[in-house]
Amino acid sequence: MDHVEYVYTTGMTESEVNDYLQAGEHGVLGLADDDDAYAIPLSYHYDGERLLLRVSQHDHESEKGRFLRTTDTATFVCYEASTDESWSIHVRGPIEEWSKNVDESTLNKWFQPFRLFDETVENVEFSLYELQIETVLGRKTVV
Repeated sequence: MDHVEYVYTTGMTESEVNDYLQAGEHGVLGLADDDDAYAIPLSYHYDGERLLLRVSQHDHESEKGRFLRTTDTATFVCYEASTDESWSIHVRGPIEEWSKNVDESTLNKWFQPFRLFDETVENVEFSLYELQIETVLGRKTVV
């Protein structure tokens, strides 16, 4: 492996992790059901204390909903990568539906526009899930 190119990375400070999470909008949520894994891209909101994920409500009856109910410890990954620079943050912890009501104006402020897939606007409602941050790991390219 003498001719493979490498890029060195380093850990992020707590402040850097906080800044990247607050600036980001989307990532991938990893869920599990026994030895079955499921990963989905989702929009998120991080306010410095809690990580909220927006999930369309019809998903309670879907595969996504089943995995949300059966996962004890979820992993959420947000990242950006190019040839020259990269960063990634892994957040792990229990996930549960967030019981507080949030109006549409707040949803629009907290999240980017929802991507519809085989749905009509009239049939879309959202639930928020909180990923309780037990561990967080951030890495970035050494420049």
